[in-house]
Order: sequence, then C-alpha cells, then structure tokens
Amino acid sequence: MSPRRKVVLGTLTDVDRVGLGSGGSGSLPFTSGTFTFNEGGSVVYTDAAATTYTGSWKIVKKNINEETVRSLQITVANFTTQQVLSQYYDDMTFTGTDRFRSNIITRTRNYATYFRR
Repeated sequence: MSPRRKVVLGTLTDVDRVGLGSGGSGSLPFTSGTFTFNEGGSVVYTDAAATTYTGSWKIVKKNINEETVRSLQITVANFTTQQVLSQYYDDMTFTGTDRFRSNIITRTRNYATYFRR
C-alpha cells in the first residue's frame, strides 16, 4: 500500500486593496484561480482563463516578539508560454479550518488575498 499524499485544493476568492494611490489589484500575479498545494512544496495553479502553471510553494514561520508570523511564497511557470508568476505574501493567517488570508504589505498599500478550500 502506498503512503497517502496530502493535497489541498485552494481557490483564490477575493483580493482587497487598502491604502493610498489609485489602481487596483491588476498588477498582482494572482487575482483569481485555483491552486493545488501538494505535500513536498509543489503546486499547480489554474487561472481564470484555464491556463495551467506548475511550480513551488513554501510557508516560512518566524518568531517575532513572541508571536509566530507565517509568510507564503508561490512561484509558478507555464512552460508553453514561458510565463512565470511569483508572489511573496508577508503574512499568512489561517482564519478557519478551510480558509486562510495572505497579506502583501507595500509602502503605500496592503493587499489581502483570501483563499478557501
């Protein structure tokens, strides 16, 4: 019997922008779509146009002032189109058993990206 691999399917449900200046979330690489996060750090991303990308994901935990902070890095590529998408999320918070929020923090804006299983 082969060991079971953990696979988590996540759908990007919303991106909120807070901060100064004009413009929305259009410059972000991930604004919709579905992620399949595999055990071992591999990921498959399918965007709203059904284009598939493969790559890696990584969660890093740090202890800052007696608080655990998680960051998330996702990098994927479509080898047919040679397009690479990558995003570093400064803070990742589990908001339930089937949901998490990841934040991108810049000098003038914060983006909250919501995922659900």
